[in-house]
Amino acid sequence: MHFEEYLKPVARDPHGLDELRSTLGAADLSVVNLETAITERGTPIGKEFHFRAPASALQTLANAGVDAVSMANNHGADFGAVGLRDTLAAKEDSPIPVVGIGADEAEAFAPATLEAKGVKVAVFGASQVYEMTLASWSADRDSPGIASASPLGRLRAAVTRASRTHDLVVVFMHWGLDYQQCPDRLSSSTARALEQAGADIVVGGHSHRVNGAGWLGRAYVAYGLGNFVWWRSREPDSRTGVLTLTVDPERARAKRSSAPAVTDARWTPMLVGTDGIPRQPREAADRTRLAGVWKQAATCSGLAQRP
Repeated sequence: MHFEEYLKPVARDPHGLDELRSTLGAADLSVVNLETAITERGTPIGKEFHFRAPASALQTLANAGVDAVSMANNHGADFGAVGLRDTLAAKEDSPIPVVGIGADEAEAFAPATLEAKGVKVAVFGASQVYEMTLASWSADRDSPGIASASPLGRLRAAVTRASRTHDLVVVFMHWGLDYQQCPDRLSSSTARALEQAGADIVVGGHSHRVNGAGWLGRAYVAYGLGNFVWWRSREPDSRTGVLTLTVDPERARAKRSSAPAVTDARWTPMLVGTDGIPRQPREAADRTRLAGVWKQAATCSGLAQRP
């Protein structure tokens, strides 16, 4: 999600995304990838696309039913050191938790702790997309930036620690290749490593396409959900949806049980409109076609389609 071009007014309207409450906000907990710097200052870093939004966008998301956002992506530091300082200040004052970015490595890799129906949930954000942001704006022991999953060891260790203190561990990854509908080898190996480390849900983004999803051991993995609130509204960029996962609380608490905590997955197909906001298609033919995109993507995921 971002708030570029004709979406800029939405970020300043606290109720600009309220219509998403019936889909995105309908779950007990809802998490999104916020692919933008939170700043109105700074100098663009040397790359083709630069995304930013005012701090008010976080309230707009909260009012839409979003419970946490990940900013571990290749646009979280698009406006350099000044923009990053503003982003961290906005995080501090945010009405909802922001993960995957921080003043240092410890903060960037710290999960948000959420709770629903007695289930204690850890939410992480991390990026594995190797480009300028990961190379120059990854958080380390003494410097701010995003949580880098390259190498994977830091994230894997954080997931293992969280699995000991939380019932459910969710990792929101930025991974894969632009405009590809199937996961690459690195994403697949990362998903396996995170499942072994104790992750129950691993959801990814970056390809701008709907990718495959399913069960991998005890974890549910979704490699890509497409765009969502976005500045391009022509297919295939407009194909998107909401992934709703059902969790069994008892299985979540039984961490070493062989049964996965996620018992069911439901995909609600949507299309990004000309105003940049996704909606469920009205035409039955569109709904059927988009449901087919989701099913087709699963064929190359290598994941089980039943728990």
